[in-house]
Amino acid sequence: MKRTRYHLSRMDCSSEERMVRMSLDDIPEIEHLEFDLDARTVDVVHHGPREAIERALAGLELGASEIEKDDDVSVDEVGGASDTSERGPLMGALVINGVLFFGELAAGLVFASMGLVADSLDMLADALVYALSLAAVGGSTTRKKRLAASSGYLQLALALFGLIEVVRRFIAPEERPDVWAMIAVSLVALAGNVATLWLLRRARRGDAHIEASWIFTSNDVKVNLLVIVAALLVWWSSSSVPDLIVGGLIFLIVASGARRILALARRPGAN
Repeated sequence: MKRTRYHLSRMDCSSEERMVRMSLDDIPEIEHLEFDLDARTVDVVHHGPREAIERALAGLELGASEIEKDDDVSVDEVGGASDTSERGPLMGALVINGVLFFGELAAGLVFASMGLVADSLDMLADALVYALSLAAVGGSTTRKKRLAASSGYLQLALALFGLIEVVRRFIAPEERPDVWAMIAVSLVALAGNVATLWLLRRARRGDAHIEASWIFTSNDVKVNLLVIVAALLVWWSSSSVPDLIVGGLIFLIVASGARRILALARRPGAN
């Protein structure tokens, strides 16, 4: 077997990792993938020539370039998590994010906070990533791409609806959000994300799905803290503008991720 390491200069989050994985899943010669999102690299363990791999990576327009190769890799050197070791933590993460999505959405509507509504959508995006990771454990490429397209359309629709609502509230201001409710709910969401990180520690690090889930949830901790900062700015300024700005930023992040997923799902060979 062969191992080839590629540097992807524009692969800086889990949505790009997902794009790379789904694209390379179409190549039967590939045995294993290992991602390092901090270094922006992917190690591809494969049989045969590298041309198909390089064409797939070039089509993603993520700045892929080969930086290292080994044409004599033994089977013992190829890692990989078992289905059981992946499914347990991913299922737990899916449940936590699903519950937090409904809880934050309800709280955001009741307490008039677009920051909480947007964070709930971010939780939904996470839940969909975990669901896709579960489907990818032993699943077919066609199944994964169909699920990806469905999740992408859902995320994009909800993000666009959220952005429209943010603009509407800028034009026709409503009551200021409940600051202390925002902080309390964000702290609960923060605890949920910490619990998710603890669950993911039980899975083998280095596998593409687990690494993506780890990075995704780590970023969510920062989003939770951002909503808390927005709440404090609302309290300090007696204005709902900080809440709307934060909500809009989170909606844009979710929409960007959905756009990338849909672009991949529409590529030739997707179903």
